[in-house]
Amino acid sequence: MSGNGRQTALRLYLAVGCGAAIGSLTRFLSGYVIVSLLGLSALYATAFVNIVGSWVIMFFATLTRPDGRLMVGPAGRQFVTGGFCGGLTTFSAMSLDTFILLFEGDLGLAAIYLVSVVVLSLISAWLGYLMAARFNRLPTTR
Repeated sequence: MSGNGRQTALRLYLAVGCGAAIGSLTRFLSGYVIVSLLGLSALYATAFVNIVGSWVIMFFATLTRPDGRLMVGPAGRQFVTGGFCGGLTTFSAMSLDTFILLFEGDLGLAAIYLVSVVVLSLISAWLGYLMAARFNRLPTTR
């Protein structure tokens, strides 16, 4: 790999790593607010970050696609999608939450939780797409 190729690769690695650190911290702080300050179950914290993360990734991906309104390079795209959204969302925590409910014998709540988070995340992603697509069509001011 050439020196320029190594620089490009390093830039991508740093973008993903920095984005993931910020996303993970945002997930932690969201959980703190939802559980400690609002007194809600940790299930809400996991659901919240997955639903919000689904909106963010689709909104950003739509805004930055080739015909989108924002021109963002590979490092910027990876910072948000692979890094921030990857650090923010947490499929593994959702899986753990579901299994804890199952182990506690609450099959109904486990099913409702899992289906609700997946469906709401998909709806959130769809809304992110619709909002960004509409934003892409707005006239530019130059």
